[in-house]
Amino acid sequence: MDRFENMSMFISVVEAGGISAAATRMNIAKSVISRRLKELEAYLGVELFHRTTRRMNLTDSGRTFYQQSVRILADLIEAEHATSQFHGALKGSLKVALPLSFGLMHLGPAINSFLEIHPEIRFDLDFNDRQVDLLAEGFDLAIRIANLPDSSLIARRIAPINVILCASPAYLDRNGKPDSPAALAHHQCLVYNLTSNFEYWSLRDAEDQVTKVKITPYLKASNGEFLRDAAVNGLGIALIPTFIAYQEIEKGALVPILDKYHYSSLAVYAIYPQTRHLSQRVRAFIDFLIKRFEGSPYWDSYLKNHE
Repeated sequence: MDRFENMSMFISVVEAGGISAAATRMNIAKSVISRRLKELEAYLGVELFHRTTRRMNLTDSGRTFYQQSVRILADLIEAEHATSQFHGALKGSLKVALPLSFGLMHLGPAINSFLEIHPEIRFDLDFNDRQVDLLAEGFDLAIRIANLPDSSLIARRIAPINVILCASPAYLDRNGKPDSPAALAHHQCLVYNLTSNFEYWSLRDAEDQVTKVKITPYLKASNGEFLRDAAVNGLGIALIPTFIAYQEIEKGALVPILDKYHYSSLAVYAIYPQTRHLSQRVRAFIDFLIKRFEGSPYWDSYLKNHE
């Protein structure tokens, strides 16, 4: 019995969510995986899974063995890569989940620059605002915009995200410029509908006091760039990140409103599971992003220059 092969197979079963899915992913027969799991349990002298007719759940022993196996195999792979790449460039694949708008607008150019330094890295990128299951879907890491990362994951902060209220000059000429958060209740509001409780906007003043306003969504969408363009076309007031709106504000197509108030603080995080040891190439990519976006982001510099 090859211990490392069986560790790898066991990890695949856990991360795929069962034998059938793992067999498909590994392109081997289910009977082979079942037999090798039984051999592994016999060798260890413990049950790794609670088995029912519908699913397999890790036992406490299985969970411990999974965490240790991930670390052992990651260390082995890292040692091999470090040895083979001691005098060479980083190599291998990186599967990364990226938020759609921020990914296309800001991470895409960053990845191009990273590949100029490390041309032998092979990216597999998923641009999507859904929250992926890193382990089950085989991602090395995810880039997420959040206020607090999941407790089951390790997060490294890449950049701050500021969110502003803005509208076109034409809309404000027709409808007036709101002078308080309460006035938003009487305006057409353009709403990002992937957030919870999107019918309320919570704004903080300079003393960090929160004002919660019930708004009437005039238009709802799951994409910030669409909402930005709708605001530019005079359809209403949008609450969107500065990284989406900064160029339109610089050109005068959008005007910030209620700028003495701010939305809850968000940030861009690089996130990976606690159980997954970071490879050299993943660490290099995260370090590159942190260095690229350190300090005040360039999209907020546009706003400061406009003030």
